[in-house]
Amino acid sequence: MAEELSTGPLTVQQSEKYEPSGGEDWWAWAVWVDGPDDVLDRVAWVQWTLHPTFPNPTQTVTDRATKFRLETGGWGVFPIVAHVRMKDGRRFKLRHQLQLHYPDGKPNMA
Repeated sequence: MAEELSTGPLTVQQSEKYEPSGGEDWWAWAVWVDGPDDVLDRVAWVQWTLHPTFPNPTQTVTDRATKFRLETGGWGVFPIVAHVRMKDGRRFKLRHQLQLHYPDGKPNMA
């Protein structure tokens, strides 16, 4: 089945928290799909594709209550793809560029 081009009102949102460890930069972060409740209710699952250096770079989340939230962490920025599968079988991709910031607001460019 071809992927739908229109993502409708759904977007990928993120949170981040700088948590340096052992003198090295590290952020705890999360991504989730946001949108109107009636649209989120029709999502079956979201398969997140992270950077290939992650031990498990492809993860599927089925928890509608968390808006299909994925929590993890890392030190660098990269593009994230959310493969959204609707309950009626339609599917599409959402893309998000992970952004990480230091406590002073400066972006991490790594």
